[in-house]
Formats: sequence, structure tokens, C-alpha cells
Amino acid sequence: MSGQILEPGQIEASAVTPPFINLPPKNAFSYRAERLEKLADGNPLRDYLLLVSGICRAQQQVFDNLENLPLEAKRIEQSQHHGLPPLSCDTLVREEAWLGVLDAVLKVYQAPEGNTAVQEALEQIRTADAGQRKVWAIALVSGQYDQVPAALVPFLGAALQVAWTNWLFQIETDKFRESKSQTHCPACGSLPVAGVIRHRGKLNGLRYLSCSLCSCEWHYVRVKCTQCENSKELGYFSLENDAVLAEKAPLRAEACPSCETYLKLLYLEHDTEAEAVSADLASLALDMRLDEEGYHRQAPNLLLAPGG
Repeated sequence: MSGQILEPGQIEASAVTPPFINLPPKNAFSYRAERLEKLADGNPLRDYLLLVSGICRAQQQVFDNLENLPLEAKRIEQSQHHGLPPLSCDTLVREEAWLGVLDAVLKVYQAPEGNTAVQEALEQIRTADAGQRKVWAIALVSGQYDQVPAALVPFLGAALQVAWTNWLFQIETDKFRESKSQTHCPACGSLPVAGVIRHRGKLNGLRYLSCSLCSCEWHYVRVKCTQCENSKELGYFSLENDAVLAEKAPLRAEACPSCETYLKLLYLEHDTEAEAVSADLASLALDMRLDEEGYHRQAPNLLLAPGG
């Protein structure tokens, strides 16, 4: 057996260099469902959070029973050659593989009884042909929410998340390369839904951005705008009015005065169980506050249409 002998300096560097990519746990969807159910208690959006929790449980069931979706090695090589992420959402969404995942999610999802709006949304997706479904999905991953019926977004987004997470686990992490700008997911090219500040081991204090589509995390330095990369005069907002409480708030928004956008940050030191997608959905009151402050949101959440 052969191997590479590391010099002392290399050993030290290896010990302190944080991983660039963190893969999501295999139970990511069911854990998200549990968090949504917990966060729903006393939340003004209780009914919606519980509805999305049911969608997440359907996602987990489909994910657990899903065989590897088709993924051509040549495509990955071509993407890397052109400096694109290997699972580029702009290209894979135009193909057929994810459509079967959507059918599977719709089949296992148990809609709440008496909710006619949900029933109508499900019927609209079920009766749509492949071309229409692709049109909606292309608009969704490109952030053109006005081109997708709002009631369809959670179901389309759920299917896309399962498909890309399936593809994510098919690729070795060394295929995900760091680039000069890390504002988009190195795996699929999507924007982050939120940032996570780690609190244990060699990751303590480091920020990772959580992908809105494939759920992988990638390292991104702190105190730096995730849109325009500005690092000056960033502001931090929370739902706490007291300054001391705000400093310990488990969820805060980092706002940039340069591009006037913001990104929510989860501080695991103050909430070790926090999860990006569920925390984002449960904190829409913070989005309302940031809107009043003149900031606008760029981070997508594929389980909720903006303003819906």
C-alpha cells in the first residue's frame, strides 16, 4: 500500500484547514419537518409551517426510496471545464430526470383534509404536462417567482430539492471547487437560503452557507456580504429589542448598505438544533422588519413564494 508522507507543516495545515463542503445528513428532510413542527407552536404562520412539514416528510420518504438519478460523467467534466458547478441547476432542470421525483412526491404527500387550495394546487401540477412543469421549474430556480403560481411553489421546490440532493450524494466532494467568488453553491450554482455559524471543534466560529436547492454547505468568510462581497459597515438585525438579547439571538440578519440586501444567519451556539430552511420560514417577521429598513431579500426559499 502506498501513500503520501506529510511534512510537519503540512500536518498542521491539514489539522486546521476547515472542510470547504459539508454534505447534508441523509435525514435532512425529516429533521426539517421536526423543526417546522416545533417552530409552528405559537407562530402566526402555524398552519403553513405544519403544511410544509408534511411536504418535508413526503420528501424524506421519496429520498429514502429513490435510486440514483441519471447523471452523465461527461456532463460533469464539461461543466468543470467551463468553470460551472457540476450539478448546474440551469441545465439539469431542463432535462427529464427530476420530473419522476415530482410525481413521487405528489403520490406520497398526504394533503390536509378540507384544504381546497392545496387540493387545487395538486390537481394543477398533476394535470400539467412535462413542458409546463419544466417552464415552472426553470422560472423557480432562476428566481422568477412571478412566473410560477404561488400555491405550486412548495411542491415544485420540494421535488427539485430531492432530485438535487440525490445527485449531490453521487459526486465526490473534490469535484466541488472553490472559486474567486463563493456567492453561489459550488455544487449546483444556486443561492444560499441562509448562513450557519458553527460552534464545535475546528469549525467553531466559521460560517457556512446553506444551499437553497441541494442543501450542501460551503465555507464563506464572515463579515462579508454574500451578494456583492462588501465587508464594510455591515449591519445586524434580529427580532429582539434588547441589545443584550440581540447579541445572543439564535437568528440574525446580516444587512449590506452597499447592495441593500441581507442574509439570515443561524448561530448554533445559541440554538444547537437550528436548521436553515425551517428557521427561515419561521422567521418571516424578520423579513418584514428588514423590508421596513429598506433592505431587500435575494436568498430564495423554494418552499415559499415571496409574498405568498
